[in-house]
Amino acid sequence: METSQSNDPCTPSATSAADDAGCDLVTVPARQGLEAVDILRRGAGEAVGPVLHDGGDTLGFVVPAGTAAGWDVPGSTCTGTDGRGLRLNPEPPVEGSDWLLPPGEADLTTDPAMLRRALGEAARLIKAADSCC
Repeated sequence: METSQSNDPCTPSATSAADDAGCDLVTVPARQGLEAVDILRRGAGEAVGPVLHDGGDTLGFVVPAGTAAGWDVPGSTCTGTDGRGLRLNPEPPVEGSDWLLPPGEADLTTDPAMLRRALGEAARLIKAADSCC
């Protein structure tokens, strides 16, 4: 029997309920994503949900389902689940990837507005650091 792997950190839930919110995935360059994680974790009361590292140059933030419809942050992509009722799987979805912040050790998702602000701040910090030397 042949099985396929998805590059989406969400997998179909065998017991998906009608009210199951699911998730979308915002992907960003790893350097900006790592800065954003630090910014989110430093913030008072600002929490970060699961974050996936692809083992290369990309980080993925799990955000609430529906975020993709309004996502407009330059340099990032938000992949939607198209209402498929998907839930997080604690195992990394692709060989070579790993959870930076795994499901169960983080909030359910990252707030998109907080992530937008953190990514903007991270981009400004990186630009300042790169231009000072």
